[in-house]
Amino acid sequence: MTKTRGKRTDGSGGSATGHRPGLRRTLTTPLLYFFILGDVLGAGVYVLVGEVAAASGGAVWVPLLVALALALLTAASYAELVTKYPRAGGASHYATRAFGPTVGFVAGFCMLAAGVVSVAALARGFAGDYLGVFVDLPVALVAVAFLVLLALINARGIKESTRANVVATLIEVGGLAVIVVLGVWLSLRGEGDPGRLVRLGTPEEGAAAAVLSGSVLAFYSFVGFETSVNVAEETRDPRRSYPRALFAALATAGAVYVLVGVVASVAVPTDVLASSSGPLLEIVRVAGGVPLWLFSAVALVAVANGALLTGIMSSRLAYGMARDGLLPAALTRVLPGRRTPWVAIVATAVPALLLALTSGVATLASTLVLLLLTVFLIVNVAVLVLRSDTGEPGHFRAPTVLPVLGAGSCVLLATQVEAGVWLRGSVVLALGVLLAALAAGRRRRSGAGREAKD
Repeated sequence: MTKTRGKRTDGSGGSATGHRPGLRRTLTTPLLYFFILGDVLGAGVYVLVGEVAAASGGAVWVPLLVALALALLTAASYAELVTKYPRAGGASHYATRAFGPTVGFVAGFCMLAAGVVSVAALARGFAGDYLGVFVDLPVALVAVAFLVLLALINARGIKESTRANVVATLIEVGGLAVIVVLGVWLSLRGEGDPGRLVRLGTPEEGAAAAVLSGSVLAFYSFVGFETSVNVAEETRDPRRSYPRALFAALATAGAVYVLVGVVASVAVPTDVLASSSGPLLEIVRVAGGVPLWLFSAVALVAVANGALLTGIMSSRLAYGMARDGLLPAALTRVLPGRRTPWVAIVATAVPALLLALTSGVATLASTLVLLLLTVFLIVNVAVLVLRSDTGEPGHFRAPTVLPVLGAGSCVLLATQVEAGVWLRGSVVLALGVLLAALAAGRRRRSGAGREAKD
């Protein structure tokens, strides 16, 4: 076990013995609930329904329900660790406590890389077809303006960012509610095919294999809850608030997704869903009554909100890793008045901007699930390793079977990832291991230097 296990923090989130100010605790349970819900109800469902339908054979709601169950397993592990160690750093901090700084660095690096890539992909997505309904602008120009604005909102403060998220989340939920209502309306008109609700399997795969393949894609729609661990230090009462907000948000997202999956299956033929880059627009088009531009506007809000919340996560993760000594100490600097980690915000926004200017959405998005499955596997195992540590009194404790099943689900889903994605993900993992080894070397040299001075 590492020396960091016994480290405690003061009420501000800073080290009890350190002098640098910590982050301000401003998040209430409702704000945290909307933060998690807004991140989960992001752009994924607006673009992935068609691909899930193609993989599963038509019954979109089944893999969505399976993915929700798998996400809840890992969410239980996060709930325990967040309430046990309520500080920024997330998976990196937990892995450092359980396995040492090398594994902690790899976990944090995977999470950080996934966040930066996700923001870049969402910036490209914002500049694409949905915006094209309104105005035709160069992708590069839109991506630059989009990411600069997100960084400024992030730097202004967590309360302002999460309040903007509440409005955006309500719009996202409203857009998905419109899809559900339109689907019901189509059914009442006698249109659609309810028989597609039970059609599973494709010419290449049987029902069970098709559901598993669809669940891998659907799982991406539920990720996002893990980003909230990095604002635990800015939550007023994380021990009480976090489990309530986490499970309530996932349950809400799951209910919305399953309803969307049901109406999508009934309303639109599977081959039409599968061939569309905007599958939910197909429901709007078939049902009528709602202008396409209006739903495109809702989709843009969803993309922007997902990018904002992921940007918050990335900057807080970089801040937490730096405070644990895994990244340069400069990343722990905060704005004197706002108490937001401005250096970490800049350091994560710049590479996202470079990626957005040089890569396509498909290339950016393809490795995210694999990177997150790696992180989730580490987190689930860390829960079991850290069971002997008391942590914060009265923290949430998940039944032992849940992290065990959570780790198993990560391995199972990883076996369904394509070889090309494994290749790209392996490059990122190798880079993380290399940087971790370099960081370990620096720590050893620093320790030897201190011993020599003594």
